[in-house]
Amino acid sequence: MSRHLERNLTFLKMRNDVLIDIATFLARRWSGRSKVVVTLSQDKIPLAKPEKNQINLPFLEHFPGTDFQKYRQWRVALWYESMRIANSSKVLSYEHAYGFILNTLETKRIEILGLGFWYGMLNELIYNEAMSWLGRPLLNSMYGHQKTIEAFSQYFSTGYIKGELFGREYEKVRNATEYANNIVQEAIDFSYSTDWLEKHIPKLIKMLELNPLLTIPISVPRTKFGVSMNQSDIIKQVERVVKRRTTHKDIDKASKEIIEGNEVLGEFDTLVKESKKTENKGFESLENFGLSIPEKMDIDESFLYDPVLIQKIKSKFRDWKTGWLERHDYTGEEFDPEVYVERLPKPFLADFKISIKTRIAILLDHSSSIQDVELKYKQATVALCEALSYLNIKFSVYAFSTESRQVKCWIIKPVTLRWSSTCARRLAQIKASGGTPLAEIYALLQPMINLFKPDILVTLTDGEPSDYDAVRAMVLSYKESGIHMVALGLGRNLQDSINVGQNLKYLNYEKSMAASRLEDIPQKVISLLRH
Repeated sequence: MSRHLERNLTFLKMRNDVLIDIATFLARRWSGRSKVVVTLSQDKIPLAKPEKNQINLPFLEHFPGTDFQKYRQWRVALWYESMRIANSSKVLSYEHAYGFILNTLETKRIEILGLGFWYGMLNELIYNEAMSWLGRPLLNSMYGHQKTIEAFSQYFSTGYIKGELFGREYEKVRNATEYANNIVQEAIDFSYSTDWLEKHIPKLIKMLELNPLLTIPISVPRTKFGVSMNQSDIIKQVERVVKRRTTHKDIDKASKEIIEGNEVLGEFDTLVKESKKTENKGFESLENFGLSIPEKMDIDESFLYDPVLIQKIKSKFRDWKTGWLERHDYTGEEFDPEVYVERLPKPFLADFKISIKTRIAILLDHSSSIQDVELKYKQATVALCEALSYLNIKFSVYAFSTESRQVKCWIIKPVTLRWSSTCARRLAQIKASGGTPLAEIYALLQPMINLFKPDILVTLTDGEPSDYDAVRAMVLSYKESGIHMVALGLGRNLQDSINVGQNLKYLNYEKSMAASRLEDIPQKVISLLRH
C-alpha cells in the first residue's frame, strides 16, 4: 500500500490553533499582506474580507474525505481567499444570485492571476476541482432557477455539467458562459478590477433570466464517501481534469502524482506532529489529574486583549518590574527641599527594594452567574496574566464551568509554560455555564496543586458556592498543606460586592476582598503578592 493510501485510511487529529498558525503564515505569504488574519468558524463557505484583511474558513470537518483529503481542500480554499485578498476590491454575499455570480466570475479571474505567481498550486487546484465535482448536485434532481444557476456555475467553472440540460435551457447557460468567459479574459488582458467585472453582472443575470435577489441555497459538501464517491471515482475525475487543464502526455502518471499529493503530504505530516506536540506540551504530567484541556481552539482570543487596561496595569507595576520603589520618609538617600519648605514631616526620599517571589495559582469561576459580565471578566483576567508575566512571576491558571452537565476544571496555563496568546485562546473557548461547585473543584484540583505547591491559591468567584460547609473543609485542607488561600469576590455593583465580601468571610480564607469593577481585579490580586 502506498504512503498516500496509508495516510488516507488513517484519521489523524489536528488542532485548530496549529491550523490557524499555518493558515496565517500561508495567507500572508500568498497575499503579500503582512496583517492578514485567519479565523475558523462553522460557516460552510470560505469568505475573504479584503477591506479588513480577514479570511474566514470552515473547519476541516466541513470537507469530504479523510483528514489528508480534507486538509488539501481546506488549503486550496485558503489559497483562493488569499488571492481575493490580493486581487479583489470586494467580495459579496453568496446568498443571492447577484453576489453568487460575481464571486463565481471573480474566482476564475483571481485563479488565473494567482497561478501567474503560484503556478506550483496547479496540481492542488486540479485535485480540489475533482473532489468538488464529486460533491456537486446532479442537475436532473434540480428545477427552475436553482437548476439554471447551478448549471451555469458548473459549466463556467469546469466546461461541463453534471446531468442533463435540454433545448433552451442549454442554450441559455452556454451563451451566458461564453459571455462570462469573454469578460473575465478581457479583465485579465487589460488588468481590470472587480468593479469593472461587476458592471457586467446585470447583463449576465438577464441572459440567465434570473432575479438578482434570488436566494441561493448553500450546498454542503458530503463529509463521508458514499457509494458514488470512492477512490476509483476520484482517480477518474482527476484524469478528466488533467486532460482539460494540462498538456501532459502521460495522463496516468500525472494523475497519480496529483492524487498522492506528495508536495503537501510532508507539510501535513509536520502539522500532525506539531498538533501532538502542542496538545501535550506542558501537560504531560497533568494528564492523569482529571483536568480538561479545550479541544477546539476556533474562537479567536484577540477580543480578550484590552490594550488600555493592560497598559494601565503594567504602568502601575513598573516600579515592581525594576525592583525599587521611591517614597518619602524621615530619612533617606535624597533630600526634597520643597517638602521641607512646606514643613511636611517626611522630607527625605528613600529607595525601597520590593520583590514578588510568590508562586501563584489562579482559579477562575466560570459559572452561569458571570455570563452577563463574561467578556470584561475575561479581559480583566488576561490583563492580570499579562501583568504577572511582566513581573516574571511563576503562576498557573485554571477555570471551572459545566459542559454537557459535567463539571469541568480547565487548564488555561500550567506553571511549566510561559503566558502566551495560546493560553488566552484556551480561556476564550471556556463558556460560562452551570453552578458553583467550588468544593468539588478544589478536590479535583488538589492532587495537582500539591504536586506543584504554589505559595498562594487565588480564587475569583461570585462568592456563592453550592455547599458552604464543603468549601470550608477544602479551604482548611489546602491551608494545612501550607498553601495560603485567598479569594476575590466579584459583585455586579457596590452593594452586591459588599454582600459577596461578607459571604467569603465565612469560608475560612486567610484573606478575602471584593470588587465591583472588573478592571480592578488585576491590581487587587497583585497587591496580595507584594512582600
